[in-house]
Amino acid sequence: MIFGIGTDIIEVERIAASIEKQSSFKEYVFSANEIAYCESKAHKYEHYAARLAAKEALSKALGTGWPEGTHINEAEVLNDEKGKPFFNFTGATVNVIAAMNIAAIHVSLSHTKTMATAVVMVEK
Repeated sequence: MIFGIGTDIIEVERIAASIEKQSSFKEYVFSANEIAYCESKAHKYEHYAARLAAKEALSKALGTGWPEGTHINEAEVLNDEKGKPFFNFTGATVNVIAAMNIAAIHVSLSHTKTMATAVVMVEK
């Protein structure tokens, strides 16, 4: 049963400016795995923007914003061996998400040179 759907759009230029201007922004929002992935890409800011859009879409799909006890960089957006994005939860966020009795979380990412978007669907 679908519990919630969330979408978000991020301007690539905005995320690039935030990363360049605020030294701690990248580590606050993204996990070490996400940073390594994005930094390996020729157009890294497009990938950062898509991941931030997914995290924001997740908070909307949950209907709670970021639940108490979670942290945005503990909701990693990774890719499987075929390139399909998925959420991996770490730290205290694992327990908070597990307590929500979520059956599945689906995520779709898309980006261009200027915009990134994500759609997240949560099933219970």
